[in-house]
Amino acid sequence: MATGRTHRPATRSRGIPEATVARLPLYLRALTALSERSVPTVSSEELATAAGVNSAKLRKDFSYLGSYGTRGVGYDVEYLVYQISRELGLTQDWPVVIVGIGNLGAALANYGGFASRGFRVAALIDADPAMAGKPVAGLPVRHTDELEAIITDNGVSIGVIATPAGAAQQVCDRLVEAGVTSILNFAPTVLSVPEGVDVRKVDLSIELQILAFHEQRKAGEDAAQTAATPPRVPRTTGGGRKGPDGDVPAVMPA
Repeated sequence: MATGRTHRPATRSRGIPEATVARLPLYLRALTALSERSVPTVSSEELATAAGVNSAKLRKDFSYLGSYGTRGVGYDVEYLVYQISRELGLTQDWPVVIVGIGNLGAALANYGGFASRGFRVAALIDADPAMAGKPVAGLPVRHTDELEAIITDNGVSIGVIATPAGAAQQVCDRLVEAGVTSILNFAPTVLSVPEGVDVRKVDLSIELQILAFHEQRKAGEDAAQTAATPPRVPRTTGGGRKGPDGDVPAVMPA
């Protein structure tokens, strides 16, 4: 077992901030869509809108890549696709293993976006002996007894954990000991890893809880606004109330 685990502070050898790194995939997705439509150039404002960021932040992010665009023309789409892909390490093939082939693991295995983005699913691994040999997404599921050999044989450095929470840390330990240095964790638990291992966590329940918070706040704001709005007074003619025979004076004579 690995000991003395801490979460490694993220650093970049070229001095690119982690916040910028986190936005590069957003830019790449928007640029890829433009490339598929044969759009040759794009302005910072157009690309920022497509990526969901502000244009000043985009220009700052691209300055770390050495891309400044051309005044009056914008950025070359194809060159930016290549530049960002290279910076993210997507110009090479990355073998990936997925551990835990339940509903979520099977869905990830069937996701068609891995191959087009530089990732190759090398193996699907599960602890259930009944799953061994069962085809999922065109690959036979392998038993966890083979995990270390699979990682070594395929040169795997990225592992995806889609197991129940109780099994995730043990799987993580085995992945790390076998040589995996980057982990994408879908299990609803926090993993402890040694220095030099990167973990990205995807917790769908937490994201839903955050959305529930915002929905509750919006409902509270709507209720407060309704309570603060004075009731409408029916409009009358001549200052009185409307009766069956027409306008009736507001004050009846004695």
